[in-house]
Amino acid sequence: PYFICSYGNCFKTNIFGQTHVFISSTKAAKKILSKETANFTKRYIKSIAKLVGDQSLLCASHEQHKLIRSHLSTLFTTASLSSMVRQFDELTVNNLSTWQHRSDVIILHEALKITLEAICKMLMNLEGEEELETLHKDVGLIYEAMLAFPIKLPWTRFYKGLQARKRIMRLLDKIIEKRRNSKEKFDDFLAHLLSKDGEESEQENATQLTNQEIKDNILTMIIAGQDTTASAITWMIKYLDENPDALNQLQAEQQALQQKVSSKAHLTLEDLNCMPYASKVIKESLRMASIVPWFPRMALHDCEIEGFTIKKGWNINVDAKSIHFDAMIFHDPNKFIPSRFDVDSKPYSFLAFGMGGRTCLGLHLARAMMLVFVHRLTTSYRWMVIDSDESIEKWTLFSRLKSGCPIRVTCLEEEREFPNASIA
Repeated sequence: PYFICSYGNCFKTNIFGQTHVFISSTKAAKKILSKETANFTKRYIKSIAKLVGDQSLLCASHEQHKLIRSHLSTLFTTASLSSMVRQFDELTVNNLSTWQHRSDVIILHEALKITLEAICKMLMNLEGEEELETLHKDVGLIYEAMLAFPIKLPWTRFYKGLQARKRIMRLLDKIIEKRRNSKEKFDDFLAHLLSKDGEESEQENATQLTNQEIKDNILTMIIAGQDTTASAITWMIKYLDENPDALNQLQAEQQALQQKVSSKAHLTLEDLNCMPYASKVIKESLRMASIVPWFPRMALHDCEIEGFTIKKGWNINVDAKSIHFDAMIFHDPNKFIPSRFDVDSKPYSFLAFGMGGRTCLGLHLARAMMLVFVHRLTTSYRWMVIDSDESIEKWTLFSRLKSGCPIRVTCLEEEREFPNASIA
């Protein structure tokens, strides 16, 4: 990357009156991300805390983060993941079946829709079409406001994001109240949280989550799970279109697997473990896209990084994107080469999901969703990207293609029936 050549692996700048240090070496990344309790703490822009809530995992202090994370880990057990794979596969198959009647599809829009439905079903069994549509719009408004200037005027993105948050909080209040007063049993994440709170309330020294902590973190998981996964799927489709050799190898693997699983109603977690090349395609897509381009921390004490003195209170940003494109770590970093992950990468060189105590809770879930999507797409359609614009949306927290990656699709089943048909 340009700034590494110009400034080295560590440089300091001033942003809105605050000192920011950007680091881009694996050694420094390990020191910062693995030793948070000693010298560093999580730091996010204040506007983000206002939008997702200060009880969110994104903004919580170390001790609060440990408490909340221990409660949320219920969502990511093997049993929960197996159930999620089945649900997400069903949603993906249903969504992709509608593409037969459409020549052009915008991948980002479709991926956002599928991931939102899946996450809301998993979190709180929310399936109503009208509620999902409203929630989709409000989550979008919050996402767009995350890096906006925190000005509370009616026409600003920040104000619209705050109003969207209020509507979502009211919806969650209604759902939680209904659950607490209902005898009906649910098998979703919210049910686990509420039942756990009920069990712990009987213990004298138990620490349970408040309603606000539950609501803030459900919103956080919706935003993080929907936007990051949908963005990653979008980039993956773009990279595969640009690299036909990788696509051909992926298609061969998926078609072979399809012959084995065609009699099943849905994919299983075990099926996903039979996709070694697809897994490497996902890792390479995440490396190149760097959906979360940096990880912000704040220095709790004076310390030293890369030979430079870091003062207490300075903002430290681990620059994941620059590490992912460091030619000393990844050979030909600008090329899409899934096979580079045939061997384990250097520690703290692959930061798609962070590292240390704040490693993304949903990393296995995100990987599973991407595997399901790419399997169903490659075994159902042939596609061609019709807008190769690589521009990234401005002022957004995650790296998203501005175009949304529009593609032209041809149904493989129809192609076999009409072999002379053309994708163009």
